[in-house]
Amino acid sequence: MTREPHLQDDGSLFIRSRLTIPGDEVELRVTTSGGPGGQHANRSLTRVVATFNVGASEALSDAERSLLQDRYGSAVRSSASRFRSQSQNRKAALDQLARRIGDAVILQAPRRATRPTRASKVRRVDEKKARGRVKQQRRQRDDD
Repeated sequence: MTREPHLQDDGSLFIRSRLTIPGDEVELRVTTSGGPGGQHANRSLTRVVATFNVGASEALSDAERSLLQDRYGSAVRSSASRFRSQSQNRKAALDQLARRIGDAVILQAPRRATRPTRASKVRRVDEKKARGRVKQQRRQRDDD
């Protein structure tokens, strides 16, 4: 059973079985969310920006650090402002950050080229011939 990256109760980010990022390696910054909402949106610090410094992390192996830096650069950022409360946006931003890191550190296996089977080749040729016969029958004939 694979578990999806998520925020744990202790504030750390669970990425996968052997990778958990401590909460103190993630920098959180709060700002105003912007957009409509009048005075409430202009004064309330509800938008949360979570930043993970890839180079300074002690939780990552060299291979994971390399994969993250290739994909995101020196820092991975995530922000959330869809909720009205800062705590909900904090959780959303950290969950999104965990998913981003999790997606980047999984090394995809290279695609192995395959060949079509003999049966699929025969089927393809038969379909082409049948289509050609249909078109042949639609042509107007010269009966002079």
